[in-house]
Amino acid sequence: MYWSFPHLQKKLKINDYYDNEELPFDFFCTNSRIPELSLGLANQPTYLKNIDIPGEKLTFGDLTLRFLVDENMENYMAVHNWLTGLGFPETTQDYADLVKPVTAEPREDLNQFSDGKLHLLNSNFRTQTIVHFRDLFPISLTSLDFDVTLDDIQYFTAEVTFKYTVYYITGKDGRTRL
Repeated sequence: MYWSFPHLQKKLKINDYYDNEELPFDFFCTNSRIPELSLGLANQPTYLKNIDIPGEKLTFGDLTLRFLVDENMENYMAVHNWLTGLGFPETTQDYADLVKPVTAEPREDLNQFSDGKLHLLNSNFRTQTIVHFRDLFPISLTSLDFDVTLDDIQYFTAEVTFKYTVYYITGKDGRTRL
């Protein structure tokens, strides 16, 4: 699995080869899942028993993703800076820097949000299915544990939790909805 965040690619000025389908990932995931989806209920009163009927609002669960932290910590710091920019812990300038336009795209003023794609890979590491998430923003990022007493090589992983508006699933072409 890998994650693609065009918003972070622009902010980090990641090389163009990341847009290539052969090397597309910003984050290499070690664990993720498609979040839960639930439909609210309406209650229809009757003289014997109230009856549940389908409601009209969908509720999407939080998206949590565990990823390998790269050796320069660029992907970790990108989420860290995004999160601290949203919360502007030191000055309001942190938030102003976050929403400052990078390009002249129409939605660029909404830099606090990013669309994201979870690419599910087949056994040959080719995209099989894509889960598209709209208007993501991080709400938590785990700590990194440094332990020099371990004998084996341990790769850093971190977890980030996102809120978003909606997700949908497509085939490998990214257009055909499943």
